[in-house]
Amino acid sequence: MRAPRFNPLHLAGWLFADMLLVLALVAMGDQGDPQAAARPGSSATPKPGPSKSQKPKGPRAVTRTPVKVSIDASPGNRAEILARLKAATARYEGRQAAFVLTFGRHSDPGAGGAYAGEVNSLLAKARPGMFKGATTRDFWKGGASGGHADIEIYFYTY
Repeated sequence: MRAPRFNPLHLAGWLFADMLLVLALVAMGDQGDPQAAARPGSSATPKPGPSKSQKPKGPRAVTRTPVKVSIDASPGNRAEILARLKAATARYEGRQAAFVLTFGRHSDPGAGGAYAGEVNSLLAKARPGMFKGATTRDFWKGGASGGHADIEIYFYTY
C-alpha cells in the first residue's frame, strides 16, 4: 500500500486567505486618524473643524474609545428604562452613534441578554437622532441581580 503524498496545491486556499487578510490590514492601516489634529501635542497641524455651513469631507470614522453609561431600571418596565436612557445620554445630545454594545447584568445569561435586548430596543425611542441606524448588540454580564445595564456607545467622529 502506498502512503498518501503531500500535495502543495492543498495550501493554495490558505495562502489566498492569508494574503487577503494582509491586504485588508494594510488598507485599514493606511487610513489617517481623524482625531489626530484635535489631540494636544500631536505632530499634525491642527485644522479647524467643519462649521455648520461646511459639509465635512472624507469618510466618517468611529471613535476608538466608547462612551460608557449605566442604567438601573426594572426589567419589563419600559417607561422606566426609557427615562433612564434619556437621562444617561442627555449630555451627548447632537452626536450620532455608530454602534452600541449593551451588557445586561444578571445571574442567568438568558435573562441578562434579554434585558440588554430590551434596553437596545428602546434606544431609538429615547434619542431618535442619536441612535437612528446604529448597530446594537446584546450581551450578558454576570451579576447578582437583574435590572442593570452597562452600555458602551461608539460615536461617529463627526
